[in-house]
Amino acid sequence: MIRLLIYLVFILSAAFAAAGIVLSTRLRNKYKADYFTALLYFQVFIFTFGFYGIWGQVVIKSILEGIVTPDLIFRFTNISALLGLPFLIFAWLMLTRFSREVSGREKSNWYILLFLLANFLVLIGIGFFMTQSSDANPEMIIRYYFISLNIVYTCISAGHILFPGHNKTLIHKYERWIFSFAIIIIMVLQCLALVFYDGDPLRGMIFVFFFFAGNCFMPVYFSYGMVLSMFMQDPARDISFDEFCRAFEVTPRESDIIREICNGLSNKEISSKLFITLQTVKDHTHRIYIKTNVKSRVQLINLLKETKK
Repeated sequence: MIRLLIYLVFILSAAFAAAGIVLSTRLRNKYKADYFTALLYFQVFIFTFGFYGIWGQVVIKSILEGIVTPDLIFRFTNISALLGLPFLIFAWLMLTRFSREVSGREKSNWYILLFLLANFLVLIGIGFFMTQSSDANPEMIIRYYFISLNIVYTCISAGHILFPGHNKTLIHKYERWIFSFAIIIIMVLQCLALVFYDGDPLRGMIFVFFFFAGNCFMPVYFSYGMVLSMFMQDPARDISFDEFCRAFEVTPRESDIIREICNGLSNKEISSKLFITLQTVKDHTHRIYIKTNVKSRVQLINLLKETKK
């Protein structure tokens, strides 16, 4: 039964990783924005760590169990986790970089340099301590290293989103709260699952599920749950209505519908003014919502207003 569960969680892990990378790639290609490049790199690094540093331990245990001593298996799994930590560091760098840029903060090469320097010094210190101390428990050290820094960098990223810089932020206020609250909840679930992990395979699979499902959240939310006004290469630049329509691939007839929606006309009034059926108006409106990733007239109007600020 446990083995079947492990297979199922592995399949789900691969699905979450593929979905996160594909959606991030689609966002980057559609909006041509650097912050979505950072999101894509975050997905690549975090899932590389997931398969190398987490699933690698499962594979090592399953292959070597019964062949070598438990102590040797323990050493190999710890080495696998330790070697996967650089991917985790780069993932956290991309996460904080994404949150900084999408919240309107300026890019900083000094930030990247200091981040990498500080984190790799910590990592070297952990490796040195584990090799020099006979009483050190590498598994516990790596576990609480992940927990502590996961809390730190998730809170930093949530803070960037919640309290944007002086430049124009790219996320609406209510969506900033939803997004920040969600990533903190995901972080708490991951950390709690790891805190209560005691070697039991079931608890281990719970952590793995939260890890992969949680890290897939951001591209899913940006793709399907958020009103995106970040399609502009230069978010500070106002764009014309025609540029708006081109960016979202809005047809001429759909652009007429949008104009009348912004003028406050109802579907029936738009139907009479444009000499089309009421159902045609509803069909066009539905396609407009899909293309612009909004769910209502109010969100569509707000999206248009955002491009004029």
